[in-house]
Amino acid sequence: MSKISKLFKGSSSSSSSSSSSSKSKHHRSRGGPTPQEAIHKLRETEEMLTKKQDYLEKRIEQELMIAKKNGTKNKRAALQALKRKKRLEQQLTQIDGTLSTIEFQREALENSHTNTEVLKNMGFAAKAMKQVHENMDIDKIDDLMADITEQQDVAREISDAISRPFGDEFDEDELMAELAELEEAELEESMDRMGGLPSVPSSRLPKTRPSQRASTKKRAEEEDNDMKALASWAI
Repeated sequence: MSKISKLFKGSSSSSSSSSSSSKSKHHRSRGGPTPQEAIHKLRETEEMLTKKQDYLEKRIEQELMIAKKNGTKNKRAALQALKRKKRLEQQLTQIDGTLSTIEFQREALENSHTNTEVLKNMGFAAKAMKQVHENMDIDKIDDLMADITEQQDVAREISDAISRPFGDEFDEDELMAELAELEEAELEESMDRMGGLPSVPSSRLPKTRPSQRASTKKRAEEEDNDMKALASWAI
């Protein structure tokens, strides 16, 4: 192979390698920045524009002072200062609008990035939950719950059996009826021993005389007075 062919071959290989490297660089640049990088750039731009706002505001104040100072002495200088002030105010208004647009874009990008991270974490959690559920069998869980219910029933039956009283069980109503019969029989026996109930007198009782009624009334009044005195002493 001649030296010329070798030279062209080397140049073609170098050019192909350079073209491939440029393609890879172009491919990386075409991927675009990450959300964090874009947010960082927007913040830097906001800071730069905010500093320019401060500078323009100071310049506006200076031009206003110059216009006031030369208002009566040098009208031309005053007018030039007012014109510069107007131009500076226009720039300040444009910067305000630009800052609003950048702020809106940054907030939208931050929200999108947050939503992306949230969805990513939710997907990660869903995969973990799926992996956990893969080791679970619904039929086995149903069988386990059935066994637990059965054992609870057995435990309840054992508790009822332990708490059941020993010995014969009697009807409480029958016992109470028998007790009432015994009490009635005992009362009849006691009355027979006493000779039965006393007879009711057939004749009318004598009426009380007025003197007896008066004495009885007087005795009741005395007892009432004694009770009142006792109550006042207790108070």
